[in-house]
Amino acid sequence: MPPATTTANGNNAPSTIPLSNALMTKLKPAKVFKNAVEPTPPPTPGSSSRTNTGPRHITSITFDDRGDQVLTASEDETFRLYSCKSGKHLKTLYSKKYGVDLPRFTHKNTTVIHASTKEDDTIRYHSLHDNKYLQYFKGHKQRVISLEMSPVDDGFMSGSMDKTVRLWDLRVPTCRGLLNLPSSPVVAYDTSGLVFAVGVNRYSRILLYDQANYDKAPFLTITLEDPTLALVSYPPRPIYMTSLAFSSNGKYLLVGCSGDAHYILDAFEGHLLAKLEGFVGLERRRLDAPPSIDPVKGNSGEEVSWTPDSKYVVGGSLDGRIAVWDVQNLPVRTGVVDLKSPPTRIQPLTTLDGHSGPARCAKFNPRLAMMVTAGTELAFWLPDQSADNEEIAKELLKKKS
Repeated sequence: MPPATTTANGNNAPSTIPLSNALMTKLKPAKVFKNAVEPTPPPTPGSSSRTNTGPRHITSITFDDRGDQVLTASEDETFRLYSCKSGKHLKTLYSKKYGVDLPRFTHKNTTVIHASTKEDDTIRYHSLHDNKYLQYFKGHKQRVISLEMSPVDDGFMSGSMDKTVRLWDLRVPTCRGLLNLPSSPVVAYDTSGLVFAVGVNRYSRILLYDQANYDKAPFLTITLEDPTLALVSYPPRPIYMTSLAFSSNGKYLLVGCSGDAHYILDAFEGHLLAKLEGFVGLERRRLDAPPSIDPVKGNSGEEVSWTPDSKYVVGGSLDGRIAVWDVQNLPVRTGVVDLKSPPTRIQPLTTLDGHSGPARCAKFNPRLAMMVTAGTELAFWLPDQSADNEEIAKELLKKKS
């Protein structure tokens, strides 16, 4: 069995079947929801055509702790809830007044927290059962761009364009901790919930904090510097971080970026270990759009993630392909961090076709051998149930029943 994943009560719950190279290369879209986003309305007479920038996208996806349900948030200002086991759309909820982004299941499968896209920058605690708001978390002065639930309790954390990180608790409407930073941050908890990371763009720094002593200086400051970028242009184009995620064993930190590479760092000392290549970054919304002079977030942020056992990383691409990287044999580096030491460059184990348009979200189910990708459509991926994969298919069906 693969390494265990941690549930809300702190117990370990193993994934259903071990992931392998053979299984990962046989993932196929088993169900595609072509109407997962409402179409873009036509421009009204007299309005600027620039506002009509193409089809709307799903911007975020989240699984509940058991992997039974997946929730999407999209640019049409809706939540859509799906069953991972039956492959059915369960309900659509609207938030036209505030917009929706970055939904995150709490440790109950009927409630989520989410960021807003208009009206104000409040974080909202939402009941999916009766479509009501349970609490409002006010404090941010600009849009929330990073939001994560603690893996072990009712705490959560938000990063905003107002250059702050706020620590919250579902039971209290006021924030219980505040970090002021020099630039907009992205955040992540480790699987124990005892450590969290803050990525600070423009300064290429990742700060690691002890949850119990967040008001003190970070216990580790990592500089994200890729010497291979100088081979492309000089001065090298800056890295724009859009997401952070710890591996299940806490050893590694996956840094999602808007450009054409993601990175894996050693989370204990800060060594840059690997550079994940072989995809087209989501800094631009369309393939035919030119890159900007300065790197920006673009449409990235949820297109790269670990599998539950952290043996693989899956990532979306602007061209619609899904990359799968085998990261089971990362290099070992110790001692003083050498910023001039190039990372190991890793090409995808496989590149999967079957996604229409940019693959803006890519996440693996925490409990089932199932991947979900999203953009203008939503796709559920399962191992190909052909004859040469019959045993895997039988095991999957047995677990689902």
